[in-house]
Amino acid sequence: MESQEPLILAIDNGTQSVRALLFNRSGELVAKAQTPLTDYTSQRDGWQEHDAEAFYLQMAATCQQLFADSEQTPEQIKAVVVTTQRATVINLDAKGQPLRPAIIWTDQRKAEIRSKRPWLWRLAFRLLRLKPTIDALEREAEINWIAQNQPEIWANTAHFLLLSGFLNYRLTGEVKDSIGSQVGYIPFDYKRQCWSGERDWKWSCMPVARSQLPKLVAVGDTIGTITGAAGKATGLLPGTPVIAGAADKACEVLGSGCIEETMGSISCGTTATINVCQNRYIEPRPFIPPYPAALPGHFNGEIQVFRGFWMVEWFVQQFGSPEQGRVANDNRSVEMLLDELVVATPPGAEGLMLQPYWNPGLGQPGPEARGSVIGFTDKHGRAHLYRALLEGLAYALREGKEQLERRSKIPMQRLRVAGGGSQSDVVMQILADVMQLPTERPSTYEASGLGAAMIAAVSLGYYSDYSAAVPAMTSVSARFEPNSANSALYEQLYKQVYQRQYGRLQPLYAALVSLLPR
Repeated sequence: MESQEPLILAIDNGTQSVRALLFNRSGELVAKAQTPLTDYTSQRDGWQEHDAEAFYLQMAATCQQLFADSEQTPEQIKAVVVTTQRATVINLDAKGQPLRPAIIWTDQRKAEIRSKRPWLWRLAFRLLRLKPTIDALEREAEINWIAQNQPEIWANTAHFLLLSGFLNYRLTGEVKDSIGSQVGYIPFDYKRQCWSGERDWKWSCMPVARSQLPKLVAVGDTIGTITGAAGKATGLLPGTPVIAGAADKACEVLGSGCIEETMGSISCGTTATINVCQNRYIEPRPFIPPYPAALPGHFNGEIQVFRGFWMVEWFVQQFGSPEQGRVANDNRSVEMLLDELVVATPPGAEGLMLQPYWNPGLGQPGPEARGSVIGFTDKHGRAHLYRALLEGLAYALREGKEQLERRSKIPMQRLRVAGGGSQSDVVMQILADVMQLPTERPSTYEASGLGAAMIAAVSLGYYSDYSAAVPAMTSVSARFEPNSANSALYEQLYKQVYQRQYGRLQPLYAALVSLLPR
């Protein structure tokens, strides 16, 4: 590699860590620095916050670490792109200073319903049986909670930004954010990919003004350039362009090479998702919009399993003591050791079935949903429970796949799987067997960062368009074909048990909510 090879810096601020990633124009990861995010706070059960300024300081320190630990220089970086966790929100005053800690996307606090919705919208929601979904959205909106519970902070909020917008602001001094990053409880028009029109019902559901929101920039356009202060903090050269990226899931879809409607993109992350990139606006569920894709002018139809592969962490904390004890004397991770449990347990977990609704959702499952495990006998142990957990996540993702296919009328023909869980061959094979599709692992674990770098590569003119960038910058490291015997068993368990599980238990969930609210 030539010492002055042009490079792209992708800053990936996820939920668990911050990564500074240097890619070349071929999509090769040249250098990497990563620092864990461990200082979340929770003043009450279900709350999750993080010092807003600390996000920027940690990003800056990670960039400094990148240059300290590698041979690459700031002069080689031709563009910077930011991709972040979605739906984490920050309030800034008129001087651009944070007014309170950032509220993280996993936060579960709820606002009261106080809005006065236009009568025509109220009627429409009732006729379409969408009132519970809209009510849930209004309760979830952080804007509403802050306005109701911290009115003095809301009164002083000059700018209400997502984490992506905050980091872009601190790097460039511009109160701007990418269209591709707009995912959250905000008045955004997902069909036109701009702020909602003045008559849109969303404005009546949250007391935010258009002037408090950032200027939106198209994916791939320039937000601004690195300021002198940001250059000093990060080690980047002042004047380096900052390109509008997209949210981490959107970048992951692109970085996995999924730009065709016949290719599904699965993310085995904290929230497990299945996405399909589309050039049409197709709601995966009524009034649940597709999100902006990293491919400009496109949409990502997405179904979420909210707690997703966080459940592996939950299992480790609750039942993984033996593996945690072995890690000290073994070069393998806890997750790799847990794979041994799965291999030793037959497909179907000998009749143990898990539905991973540890947290409620919007639409299906409804806000009353709870997780469930059924089928216990005296022969079941923690190995069966862990296999049932992985199979339950796969069933939930298959349910999402079928929902997306029904809405688009286009069947998926293969899958690309990224995120932490994708590094397990056991997880990959279960997904292939349950989905009954070839399932591929991208060559790089840093699919989200690569997707961000691809945005910059096209923006810089390295490639004429994304159709040219994808084959040049992405590749597959492993492919898993469905096992016909396993698929046949999973088919029966999925149709005869899993798909009936939520409907049968829903009245009991509703009773639990009324008796013991979350």
